[in-house]
Amino acid sequence: MIFSLTSRILRTVDPLCLAKVGWNFGFKGARSVLLFKKRMEQGEFFPPFLYISILNSCNLRCQGCWVDVDKPREAIKLDDLNKIVNDAKRHGNAFFGVLGGEPFMHPELFDFLAMHPDCYFQIFTNGQFITEKAANTLRKLGNATPLISVEGNSTVSDERRGNKDVLNRTLRGLQNCLNAKLLTGVATSLCQTNIDDLLSREWLQKLIDMGVHYTWYHTYRPVGPKINDQLALSPDQITKVRRFVTSMRAEMPIAIVDAYYDHNGKALCPMATGISHHIGPTGGLEPCPIIQFATENEKTDRDLFDVFTQSAFLKDFRETAAQHTRGCIVLERPDLVKELALRHSAKDTTIRQTAMAEVESMHPRTSQWREEEEIPEKHWMYRVAKRYFYYDFGVYQQLDPKAQSPNI
Repeated sequence: MIFSLTSRILRTVDPLCLAKVGWNFGFKGARSVLLFKKRMEQGEFFPPFLYISILNSCNLRCQGCWVDVDKPREAIKLDDLNKIVNDAKRHGNAFFGVLGGEPFMHPELFDFLAMHPDCYFQIFTNGQFITEKAANTLRKLGNATPLISVEGNSTVSDERRGNKDVLNRTLRGLQNCLNAKLLTGVATSLCQTNIDDLLSREWLQKLIDMGVHYTWYHTYRPVGPKINDQLALSPDQITKVRRFVTSMRAEMPIAIVDAYYDHNGKALCPMATGISHHIGPTGGLEPCPIIQFATENEKTDRDLFDVFTQSAFLKDFRETAAQHTRGCIVLERPDLVKELALRHSAKDTTIRQTAMAEVESMHPRTSQWREEEEIPEKHWMYRVAKRYFYYDFGVYQQLDPKAQSPNI
């Protein structure tokens, strides 16, 4: 599997893009995690991987979206984006996730990428603004990988994403990326309407046949202003996803990303471990994208390293989450999210200003943590990578699963 995947990437990805992913993401990314571990020993938590929602605007209206896509545009300005990245680079960071809304609607996206050739960016996108010209620009820059979301067949895509001809327009953007020889991924938010179609060997083989290099299965999270509980996966389906991912990683020549388990199959939360935090479209420094509260903002003259490491709000969120669950605190314990926001007088970072009411309306449900269903990685490459660079960093040592796991 690994030799077939490597051969396919070497044959189908532009040499400049390969060099950038190898150096900026591979070598520098690993180094940033090692620096993060050293900082932890000193009690400093500055995430090695920052995720930035650069604007709220989007051309789609996806079911269950928590972003203010239908509100007046809020976009982080180029100078502020540069400050975020430059502050992080001074402390060893080189990888950044770029989210929205739809990132390609930001008028200065390409200028932003061009100003940081020594970094690597993963762009979460619906792909519909990736024209041939846009894809070729990304190829010349070499320092970004598009992760294009596909949410089901043509009927399901239109229903899930609130528009017409969604799948065809997304696939055109995907093909433009592949034609430009970009390292290209496909992401799916698994839910009740697409799990049977997309959590399958046939779908992975179709992606491989198209030339896609990696995929990322998320699970739908019922949060935001229009929570759709009916789309959420059952506990058994969550285990089914994990079992499928570990099996296919060992069998099929396509990389499969996940962010919620260590090498032994123990659940973890990237926010609780401190390995990633999020900056929203209004500039708030948030624990993660679905926790839309903040006490600090990127619009500051201070070095963001100091802001992150000295944030009592983020520290309390990490520690409280790790003390109560290895899963998602938002899904399992929305009451704690409310308590933490009130305790720190955190600001609602949404434009709609209804985040607290949304949290209050939630009821506890299962997330990725199912202690009785821990499924270790089967392939040695994933085991090694996770064991040394992506694990729980010891933050869950005080957790008593029998006492703390939610009664759902």
